[in-house]
Amino acid sequence: MNSVAVKDLGKTYSDGTQALKTVDFEVKSGEGVVLLGHNGSGKSTLFKCITGFEQPSAGSIHVNGQLIDISDKPSLKETRKDIGMVFQHFNLIENVSVFQNVLFGALGRVGFFAKTLAPFASDALRKQAMECLDRVGLSHLAKQRADKISGGQKQRVAIARMLMQEPKVVLADEPIASLDPKAGLEVMDLLWEIVRERNLTVICVLHQMDVALKYGERIIGLKNGDVVIDQKNSQLAACDLDWLYETTAEKDEGGSENGDQ
Repeated sequence: MNSVAVKDLGKTYSDGTQALKTVDFEVKSGEGVVLLGHNGSGKSTLFKCITGFEQPSAGSIHVNGQLIDISDKPSLKETRKDIGMVFQHFNLIENVSVFQNVLFGALGRVGFFAKTLAPFASDALRKQAMECLDRVGLSHLAKQRADKISGGQKQRVAIARMLMQEPKVVLADEPIASLDPKAGLEVMDLLWEIVRERNLTVICVLHQMDVALKYGERIIGLKNGDVVIDQKNSQLAACDLDWLYETTAEKDEGGSENGDQ
């Protein structure tokens, strides 16, 4: 069974903006895909549709065989439990401890906010949170406030929180964009090690083409709301991807008669 199946997906907003045209791809269980595209290519809208925060105008998305349908709230809630997110800006609660941030990752599973608060969490959840922190190498910072640690450490905490969720699919939205190159590669190494260990499916948005080719088994390129590249990374080089980021003006200057539609 494919973990993520996107079929003929389109999204047009009320102001007439066509963010997605006819997006069609499948990501198999355990596969690591990197999603590339310029700002405005449709990447963010695609992620919002996969997680059920936007209703597509056309087409469908299935995650682990379950249709993503905003109108079916109980089904959507269950499916979201299987989707872990890693964000560019970490999305931690800065004024609480690292340990507490990781505990919050269990909220979707336990169903009650109070059960994820450190003083009331079960011994099993507390142990699991420490194991998740240990896996990302930060168990020694469990009591530290999240606003007192570095950017690279914050992203590691975010990965630990994602692990606490026990997802089957991971969507990583520019997870290294806020980090320096060294910290960014360390985070990518860690993230990819973990998804391999647990046979998780990952779709990761990146802008750095060299990093995309290093980590992605497969590259999907979006341009103006369409899939224009879908290939194994062994078949690609960085120069094959440069045109994804060309603007219409740049193409016209190069002698093209037709700009992006």
